[in-house]
Amino acid sequence: MTGRIWLIAGPTASGKSALGQKLARATGGEIVNADSMQLYAGLRVLSAGPGPEELATTPHHLFGVVDPAEGWSVGKWLRAASDIIAEIGARGRDAIVVGGTGLYFAALTKGLAEIPETPDKIRRATATGFDVVGEAMFRRQLADVDPAAEARISPGDRQRLLRAWEVYAATGKSLSDHQASASGALPAGSWTAVALEPLREALYARCDARLEGMIADGALEEVAALMARGLDPALPAMKAVGVRELAAHLRGETDLPTAVAAAQQETRRYAKRQMTWMRGQMRDWPRIDAVDPRDQWRQLLALEPALTA
Repeated sequence: MTGRIWLIAGPTASGKSALGQKLARATGGEIVNADSMQLYAGLRVLSAGPGPEELATTPHHLFGVVDPAEGWSVGKWLRAASDIIAEIGARGRDAIVVGGTGLYFAALTKGLAEIPETPDKIRRATATGFDVVGEAMFRRQLADVDPAAEARISPGDRQRLLRAWEVYAATGKSLSDHQASASGALPAGSWTAVALEPLREALYARCDARLEGMIADGALEEVAALMARGLDPALPAMKAVGVRELAAHLRGETDLPTAVAAAQQETRRYAKRQMTWMRGQMRDWPRIDAVDPRDQWRQLLALEPALTA
């Protein structure tokens, strides 16, 4: 069992990292990060990245490799991850891609359309035009240039309607045509996927407990170090779950219990958004609904009998 590609997705605190570690030990594989926050240096605790023991026992890739002052796009991650997966396969080892960023997995399995940035002038004009004519008329105009996009975008989804028109206005090519030319996907049949989807109550309890553990392990110190750099709040790393809430405490705006409770709530909301994505975009992936690591492994074995316990 060498050279396989495994994809393990799941919401935060679902146990996917531990399952990936066990799979790596069982197969002699290497782990590739598919979590947008675990990319950034200085966020190991707050992003629940691998600790020294995990890093010492299993090869890990794309963890803590990006300075928080930078912002990686999905496309940049896809190029880096694709190269690493190919290198792991060339060594005859399994690549185990683990994370909770749905867009990364979508890019790996479906490809990614390289769509140029839309100029601010076009974005403003499109938004104004939408407000003037209303959704019904805007949809009719969009249908003339991108009928596929108009048909698939849900009623009331103003943002996606605007985006579809902006792309056409900026490039002269419909968003659907751009997406049809997506590239970079793993070859069909080259990967095995599983999604962790534990019961919500159990997952939320894990989210709360883990956040408390993060405080004890140094999350406040990580946030303080980020604040000391004076980084742009719009940078991806500064939007990591917990950064805003703990920064408010460090600025003296709230006490620690209030900050922790707010961070726990935001973590639960993030987990809910991740599960919603999985249900919509990964509906055909096999599911693991257990919470206990031993039960998760048994469910994976049931899906992949060729694995050895």
